[in-house]
Amino acid sequence: MTAVGPGDVEAAAQRIAGYVRTTPVLDLGDGVVLKLELLQHTGSFKPRGAFNWLLGADEVPAAGVVAASGGNFGLAVAHVTHELGIPATIVIPEVSPAAKRAGFARLGAEVVVVPGMYPDALARSRQLAAETGALLGHAYDHPAVVAGQGTCGRELEDQVAGAVDTVLVAVGGGGLIGGIAAWFADRVKVVSVEPERIPALHHALAAGHPVEVDVSGLAADSLGASSVGDVPFAVARRFVDAAVLVADEAIAAAQRDLWQRCRIASEPGGAAAWAALLSGAYRPEPGERVVVVVCGGNVDLTTLTA
Repeated sequence: MTAVGPGDVEAAAQRIAGYVRTTPVLDLGDGVVLKLELLQHTGSFKPRGAFNWLLGADEVPAAGVVAASGGNFGLAVAHVTHELGIPATIVIPEVSPAAKRAGFARLGAEVVVVPGMYPDALARSRQLAAETGALLGHAYDHPAVVAGQGTCGRELEDQVAGAVDTVLVAVGGGGLIGGIAAWFADRVKVVSVEPERIPALHHALAAGHPVEVDVSGLAADSLGASSVGDVPFAVARRFVDAAVLVADEAIAAAQRDLWQRCRIASEPGGAAAWAALLSGAYRPEPGERVVVVVCGGNVDLTTLTA
């Protein structure tokens, strides 16, 4: 029994319609299509889940919301609360890059920076919620967030002419792949892609349950969850068909390739799924139609041409 299913994704799509962008797809030929989710509001897929969570909440207290983030979920919550007129406090780790931090002030959210990585920010967010009475948000381990992220899969299925055989999805805490896998169930092959230095879902699938992993490397700010969430894992263990790992060098090469080939400016986490295809970590069968989700674009542009 999964925590999130196609009906939840469909309900999320109806709820958030008009609040999120329909992001384009780019057909590169040879059976490869990019889903450009980095063109979503705030530069990542995250507003889908954040809107579904808050629009579906029974009540939002006067203290507003508090959420932890490596950057992208925080930007999404800041955008959503700005649109809905809700106070927000975002807790981010010190590794969160300047390209992401700059957006918080513009959107009017209060920002708390803590030493360490995402798990440290998550612990502080829980403390603040308990102290203030604010509604606590989670970047990936919440059914409404996972269902909202799944609308990316629903949307791309409508956009891609002909059958989709496989979808490659970068994984941090598992919200995006959980939502996409919930939508497709067993109709499409769903493949997770993680950095070699943050193999949370890869190891969880092998163990049969979420496990703790060390977090480091190029994509730690966006894919830096030390374990996958229980909600997305309940989906992934049934409907994620394969889990591959890519080196930081392959991710950096994928970022450069997306820029040089298509003038797509992707952050490391956003380029990880493309790295799997480019490096050969995932090798399609002849005639296989593959959609690669490019899920984040909050990047320092100077890194793409260095």
